Amino acid sequence: MEKILIIGAAGQIGSELTMELRKIFGDENVFATDIKEPPQDIKESGPWEILDVLDTKRLVHFVIRHKITQIYHLAAVLSGNAEKIPLQAWHINMDSLLNVLDLAKEIPEIHRIFWPSSIAVFGPTTPKKNTPQLTITEPNTVYGISKLAGERWAEYYFKRYGVDVRSIRYPGLISYKTEPGGGTTDYAVEIFYAAIKQGKYECFLEKDTYLPMMFMSDAIQATIKLMMADPEKITVRSGYNVGGISFAPKDLANEIKKYIPDFKITYKPDFRQKIAETWPQSIDDSIARRDWGLKTTIDIENMTKIMLKGVAKKFGKEHLFNF
Repeated sequence: MEKILIIGAAGQIGSELTMELRKIFGDENVFATDIKEPPQDIKESGPWEILDVLDTKRLVHFVIRHKITQIYHLAAVLSGNAEKIPLQAWHINMDSLLNVLDLAKEIPEIHRIFWPSSIAVFGPTTPKKNTPQLTITEPNTVYGISKLAGERWAEYYFKRYGVDVRSIRYPGLISYKTEPGGGTTDYAVEIFYAAIKQGKYECFLEKDTYLPMMFMSDAIQATIKLMMADPEKITVRSGYNVGGISFAPKDLANEIKKYIPDFKITYKPDFRQKIAETWPQSIDDSIARRDWGLKTTIDIENMTKIMLKGVAKKFGKEHLFNF
């Protein structure tokens, strides 16, 4: 029986991935950890503990005590926040990954690692449209630099020590279940909260800034599909390109206006605009589709309906939408 450790289970990805993995492997076999309190459903459905991945001794003891066989290492300082604390973000993002990789090298029972990369590995010199799997990666943000270094370490540990580490270059991820955590694509979640609560939103990106995005359910299914794939099918040990849908703030605002006609959006770009301009507008994920059968199902129209309904329910206003 697999015993799965999730580091960063209270975050945007972790809070939903934890629940999905518990459905598959059993509540008692998926151990959720973080340095902050998770959503109530995680605490009530299975084992949960405070755990700092930078505390190497405690991490080792936890893995041995619970006979962990797989680790999903999701903890990181995201793009927007990382620019405010560059050296601290580098320390957290890199040392935590190296702790996990070194643990897997030393403990043979750990036979599979998942670590998320990001479209942040790309930079201003990367082709912007239909960005290929193998291309120029010259990031100029702390987050992107740490993700690119992480990809190189992941491939190194696979080739040098045989650690079965797998990774996805996530685009912007969209979900109503947890609020944004300091990323450059956060506007695509914030806008729904603002639309429901105030009927207006001030966007920190320019209206025509196109970025690749993915609805969380597609991202979770992609992650699990990658981790369940036979090792011989995995040809990329750095980070798989995964695309979803590409849109700009003006496109999302227009979708919202279909259901909230009086919704107003204004634009006041901040430092995240410069970050967004270095990232791709769309992604070529044909390698992931070929290797392990990546599929995405949610488009911008469906995503808008799901987000409006989900956020409205949080504020007791689900009756506003009858779709």
